[in-house]
Amino acid sequence: MKNIDYENLYHLNKPYLEQYKQSFSDVLDSGWFILGKKVEAFEKEFAAYLKAPEFIGLASGLDALELPLIAMDFPEPSEVIVPSNTYIATINAIINTGHTPVFVEPDMLTYNIDPKKIEEKITSKTKAIMIVHLYGKPCEMDDIMALCKKHDLKLIEDCAQSHGAMYKEKMTGTFGQVGAFSFYPTKNLGALGDGGGMAVNDLSLYQSLKALRNYGSHIKYHNEFIGYNSRLDEIQAAFLSIKLKQLDSINGHKQKLAALYLKHLKSDFILPTVNDHSSHVFHIFAIRHERRDELKDYLLQHFIKTEIHYPIVPCEQISIKNHFAKHQMNLDPNDFVLAKEIHQTELSLPCSAIHSEEDIMHVIEVMNQFN
Repeated sequence: MKNIDYENLYHLNKPYLEQYKQSFSDVLDSGWFILGKKVEAFEKEFAAYLKAPEFIGLASGLDALELPLIAMDFPEPSEVIVPSNTYIATINAIINTGHTPVFVEPDMLTYNIDPKKIEEKITSKTKAIMIVHLYGKPCEMDDIMALCKKHDLKLIEDCAQSHGAMYKEKMTGTFGQVGAFSFYPTKNLGALGDGGGMAVNDLSLYQSLKALRNYGSHIKYHNEFIGYNSRLDEIQAAFLSIKLKQLDSINGHKQKLAALYLKHLKSDFILPTVNDHSSHVFHIFAIRHERRDELKDYLLQHFIKTEIHYPIVPCEQISIKNHFAKHQMNLDPNDFVLAKEIHQTELSLPCSAIHSEEDIMHVIEVMNQFN
C-alpha cells in the first residue's frame, strides 16, 4: 500500500543539501554569525523578489507581526481588526503589543477576511487592519485598501502562508505599510529553523523597525528605543537565499498538484476557490467536509496523512477567553459562526514539493471512494 506523508522535511530539503553544506561552511569560516553579509544579502534578494523597498530579517514570523505594531506607536489599547479564523499568532501579536483584537468573520468562498464585514467593526479606537492571506490565497486587496484609505487605517499583511502569491500582478506583502513573513520550515519558503521578516513599504518606519529588532540600536551600545532581540541568523539567511531561487518553481509545482485535486475530486468535497485576478500558492490545500474527522481517519487507514488547520477556533482558545475575561471584554461565541464552521470542517491534503502527480492521483482515487 502506498504511504503518502503530509509533509517530510528531510525529503523537502534533500535537493539543497550540498548547497546547504557549502553555505554552512562559508558561515563558519567567516566567523560572523549574527547580522552579517548573509542576512544583508538575503534581505536585498527577497526585497527585490517582492518588489518591496526594503526587507528586514527577524527571528520569527510572530516578531514580524509585533514589531510593526510597536513602531506605529498607537495609543494603548487601540483596536486592530483581524480575521476570526486566523492562526493564533496573528492575535497574539495584537495582544502582546497592548492592543485589542477585533474579530471579523471570513468570506466562506475564500476563507479570508470578508471586506464587506469590516466597516461595521470600525470605531474611533480602530487604528489598523491586520489581514491574513490564509492558506496562500491573497485577500481581496482593492476593497481592503479602499477601506484603509477611507478610514485612515494602517495595514499590516500576515504573509506567513503566501510567499510569492500575487494579487493583480502585485506581491502579497507589498500593499500595506508592512508585510510580515514567517520562514518556519514547512512554509513554501522555509528555513531549517525559526525565522521571519518584514517587507517594509512605508519607509518612515524602516529605521525604527531595523533598530527594534536589535535592542533598539543602530550603533552598538547606543539604544534609541526599548528594543528586542529578534535577528535572523546568518546560517538561516544563507539557507533561505538558496531556496529563494527555487520559490517560483516550488509554488508552480504545488499549483500543478492543486489543479489535479480541483479537476478530479468529486463534488462531495468543498474545494478551494481560484480566480483570474490572484494567484493561490497553496501553502495549504484546504478542503472542507461535514464528516471531516471520519474522512481524516479513513485516509489514515489508507496510509494517507493529512492535517487540520486549525482544530480550535481562536475565540475558543483558553488564552483568548482568559484575556478577554481579565479585561472584562465581551467575547460572544455567536459572533464566530463562520469561523467555527471552517475549523470544524477543514482538512489539509498532501500538496508539497515532495509529492508527485502520481501521489496526488492516488489520494484522489482513495478520496473519491469515501462514502
